[in-house]
Amino acid sequence: MKLAIFFILVAAVVGSTTGELSPPERVYKILMLLPASSRSHRNIFMPLAEALADRGHKIVMLTNHPKSSKHPNIREVDHDLPHFKEDHINMFDTRNGSTGLIQLFNTVLPAMARDMYKVPVVRELYDRRKEFDLIVVNHFYNELAYPFVHEIPFISLATPGMDPRQSAVLGNVLNPSYVSVMHDLPKPTNTWERLRNVVYSIGMAWLWRNWNIVPLVQREISAQFPELPPLLDLERNMSLALLNSHFSISTPLPLLPSQVEVGAMHCRPGKTLPQKLESWMTGAGSAGVIYFSLGSFTRSTSMPVQYRDLFIQAFRRLPQRVIWKYEEELEDVPDNVMISKWLPQQDILAQGNVKVFITQGGLVSLQEAIYHATPLLALPVYGDQPKNGIFIRNSGLGDFLVWEELTLDMIVDAVTKISNDPKYKENIMKMSVPLRDQLMTSTELAVFWTEYVIRHKGAPQLRSPAAQLSWVEFLMLDVIFLLHLTVFFLYFITRRILRVIYAKIFSSDIKMKKKND
Repeated sequence: MKLAIFFILVAAVVGSTTGELSPPERVYKILMLLPASSRSHRNIFMPLAEALADRGHKIVMLTNHPKSSKHPNIREVDHDLPHFKEDHINMFDTRNGSTGLIQLFNTVLPAMARDMYKVPVVRELYDRRKEFDLIVVNHFYNELAYPFVHEIPFISLATPGMDPRQSAVLGNVLNPSYVSVMHDLPKPTNTWERLRNVVYSIGMAWLWRNWNIVPLVQREISAQFPELPPLLDLERNMSLALLNSHFSISTPLPLLPSQVEVGAMHCRPGKTLPQKLESWMTGAGSAGVIYFSLGSFTRSTSMPVQYRDLFIQAFRRLPQRVIWKYEEELEDVPDNVMISKWLPQQDILAQGNVKVFITQGGLVSLQEAIYHATPLLALPVYGDQPKNGIFIRNSGLGDFLVWEELTLDMIVDAVTKISNDPKYKENIMKMSVPLRDQLMTSTELAVFWTEYVIRHKGAPQLRSPAAQLSWVEFLMLDVIFLLHLTVFFLYFITRRILRVIYAKIFSSDIKMKKKND
């Protein structure tokens, strides 16, 4: 044991002096859980999985998507449940009311929690979970996977970036005066905006964890695993959170040692395009190319017909060629538009002649656009996308439009403005440089901390003592109450003493006056 520790320390010193990751002490078995995820979330997990696999570790990934990696050290297990499949969910429907997305999760996640552990391959993984050295959980809406982490070291990969709810669990309660959950705060903020953000932040956290989503998932889990602690108690044993964020492209925040930013881990240099696609882009000439994709979870085919027709008419009026990710055949497409069910997004964005990226404004697409310095026109659909759209506009990286307000002229004018004004390209290039300027890549950083938690048996030294405090203790409400009580008591005693002194002084004056009279 002592010899093993010695070699770990030597390797760490050597690694730090060479600037490279030291070789692992042994082969680790790592289980990655992302049973409820989009393809974009899996795309964030995959660079970490492949980097760990390249170092010899054995990776098992539980997903809701077909196998995508060819790495021999990666085994992908698809539970094949229909609940969270892109084909079964129309994200435009969630725009009908402010609680549309919550209602979606309210339906889908408890159903998955009920059915997932009945799938034989999932149950087999659950029964074998203690064979793994570490479990990595997709943070966002995957509480149904927490039974796996009981009594096993685990970390999370927060694909949406910083989540104030998760940060609070780790003991780092972020200040809502400048940290927003789902909307971008104006700068400087006024009293109304800060009050609204406080109410929204507390309300969303309480709604998710204590009222609507987690209790429903907990009911399904408890029915199958009655001996397990509550899901939120299991969450508190998290050793580390890898955050898909970076201070250069978001709000700089105070972080604990257990919070590590690994944003844009999935971003990479462009590769050679397929011949047909490359010829199409090259043939655009000086006018350039417009790239249009609503991401992996929001399908263009689910777009209401009136919006689809607006884009067809708008593209007909543009001088650029347009590459449109559309999952079905489409009639009446202008000659300057190429339709494809799948497109190599990063390889397209890496080309120098892409003038505008029309996007739903998801974080993954935003990071790729910044990495490849491509101006954006955002059309937010749900979740954090409106916040990202405001960030795009406020940072001068492009602009955003609202679906319900769309007109033909608005689309054409926005694309024309972003294409022709060089400030948007200059601004996004300025942001791209610091994102790329890092001591080590985000993937290397994620690999180091993942192995660190395994080497140190869950790394309890990373955990803040604040994580074990109740809200009353953390906010020192009991101390504040005692201080107020003490002040009140001192005030009461002082007042009584002054009354006695006052009474004695004035009573003596009255007696003297009577005597003189």
